[in-house]
Amino acid sequence: MIKILDFAELTADEVFARSEPTADVSDIVAAIIKDVRENGDEAVIRYAAKFDGVDPEGFTLELNREEKDAAIRSLDESDPGFTDVLRKAATNIADFCGRQLREGFVIESEPGKITGQKVMPLERAGLYVPGGTAAYPSTVLMDSIPALTAGCSEIIMTTPPNADGSIEPAVIAAAVIAQQTVPGAGSVRIFRTGGAQAVAALAYGTESIPAVDKIVGPGNAFVAEAKRQVFGKVAIDMIAGPSEILVVSDDKSDPDFVAADMLSQAEHDKNASAVLVTDSADFALDVAVAIETQLQSLEREEIARASIDNNGKIIVAADLMQAVDIANEIAPEHLELCVDEPMKLFSRVKNAGSVFLGRSCPEALGDYFAGPNHTLPTSGTARFSSPLSVDDFVKKMQFIQYTDNALASVADDIAAFARKEGLTGHARSVLIRSEKG
Repeated sequence: MIKILDFAELTADEVFARSEPTADVSDIVAAIIKDVRENGDEAVIRYAAKFDGVDPEGFTLELNREEKDAAIRSLDESDPGFTDVLRKAATNIADFCGRQLREGFVIESEPGKITGQKVMPLERAGLYVPGGTAAYPSTVLMDSIPALTAGCSEIIMTTPPNADGSIEPAVIAAAVIAQQTVPGAGSVRIFRTGGAQAVAALAYGTESIPAVDKIVGPGNAFVAEAKRQVFGKVAIDMIAGPSEILVVSDDKSDPDFVAADMLSQAEHDKNASAVLVTDSADFALDVAVAIETQLQSLEREEIARASIDNNGKIIVAADLMQAVDIANEIAPEHLELCVDEPMKLFSRVKNAGSVFLGRSCPEALGDYFAGPNHTLPTSGTARFSSPLSVDDFVKKMQFIQYTDNALASVADDIAAFARKEGLTGHARSVLIRSEKG
């Protein structure tokens, strides 16, 4: 059964304790990146044969239009109505992203002095989408729509193929629908490759796969390490850790609801973290019993049980204010405030990736449908980082324009600053204009 702990008796180490994978794959990943840099498509296809089981003979990396259309037809036949669900979710995400768009500005503080900032989209964004048994069309929507809204001209999407070279139709449909949902959107190209080799191809380019400016999207330890190693050559969104949920609740919540929300994250990964902080010891026990009961009927019971055993915990706090303080220290990826007046507690929240307010707001609502992004900071990084957004796919350029007279009016001040730092060449570059004027 999940651990129940009294906060008054805990050390800081016990509050933050969690087990995470420690395998070092850096050397393996470095070798794969080097191989892809040197051998391009040949290396990528070779790894597809080795890791995904495809037949390299006649294997093509990029999906064509006919394959995309066939995937949507296949999805409509196998799961009627799901494309409509994708479109509804995409509309919500696009509406949310549209409100994140920002414009540049121009400041004319005095005659002859102009400064400003220009906001521009990245030219090309790379999107990594897990494949196989972990095929997530939601990731496609959440990671491509902000990039398309920002104005990226191309999305280069990579995802591991099945042994027959196919890709999950729902993943393909999500990419097509994302492009259709954003007015004037750039193109979304899909490539059959996964793992560290896909990250290397996105970073350095191959004969078929264009190099990108930024790589986003979740993956296993090899993908995370590859993103770490190519950072600097390209930008990345984050090094994502295992999924997390922290629920703050009083004893008025239904224990079954809270247990279900905690297990919704526990089923992701054996290293995922599900935490409840409550002000009621009786409620803590009720939720613990509910978790144990629901585990037995969960399809991914083995994974969820390992997560609960390894990293699950229920912390009993003195009151709800202390519960929020504990949440701020942990800085969870997902934070649920299961109380009658969640906005009162929300005003105290400082550190969380995404916050779910009230008893009728399960974390899954944010995973799939509501609109805010589900690519969130993990492992306590919500203390200093933010959810994926349109801002991740733009860059800012500053500009300055001074007339002769405007420069002359501040030349002595600039020269004084430069001399203070021992950079007389800087001073001269300003003063020489006045001397020769």
